[in-house]
Amino acid sequence: MPRFNNGPVEIAYLDEGGNNAHAEPIVLVHGFASTKEVNWVDPSWTGALTKVGRRVIALDNRGHGQSTKLYDPAEYSTEKMADDVRALLDHLGLQRADVMGYSMGARISAFLALAHPEQVRTLILGGLGSHLVEGVGLPQSIAEALEAPSRADVTDLTGRKFRAFAEQTNSDLRALAACIRGSRQTLSRKQVAAIRAPTLVAVGTKDDVAGSAQQLAALIPGATALDIPGRDHMLAVGDKVFKQGVIDFLNRRA
Repeated sequence: MPRFNNGPVEIAYLDEGGNNAHAEPIVLVHGFASTKEVNWVDPSWTGALTKVGRRVIALDNRGHGQSTKLYDPAEYSTEKMADDVRALLDHLGLQRADVMGYSMGARISAFLALAHPEQVRTLILGGLGSHLVEGVGLPQSIAEALEAPSRADVTDLTGRKFRAFAEQTNSDLRALAACIRGSRQTLSRKQVAAIRAPTLVAVGTKDDVAGSAQQLAALIPGATALDIPGRDHMLAVGDKVFKQGVIDFLNRRA
């Protein structure tokens, strides 16, 4: 597994489909408690995108997967996590790429598009709508669930769900608790309106975590909203409507 360092933080990543010199790169940024494999490989995103001629690059965010685990919430600010993606682009010598994130990864991707607009060719925000502006992400009660002695000690239903998911992905629970406490930044309406990359906002119609795709798309000049029918926050990730919508969007922007 290739790795690089952004300062003291080692970031693991995958890079597929780059044998074709004409393949356009897309960087994928996974959600909280997930990994590059769980978010992108297992639901067949990497296969679907390489099949249509894309070079697919996906990283493990700090604190996740095979990347460095940190236990200070300050090390998980969204700005720092976005800078890891910027550093990956620089490491690979890519001046520009399409960028797609899901949930926390979408928040990171939006911060990247604002801080480094010259490097983000198009922006795809999955599993995150108006809560990019109005909300600070997942509830902090999830951190308490992650720090509980066992899953049986967790009474909060959302906390138990994320504790189960984190255990399923063999995550470092203490690192994830620090991450959820540290990555709670929002963008203002003015900042969102300053995003200039062509943007797609895709949210499941049963997603009670993300906020409205239409409301966020209305704040970003020229953005498009995509409903993922009948899907909640967890199940929308690998949905075929989501995949086809992303591919169509990328093809329109080619």
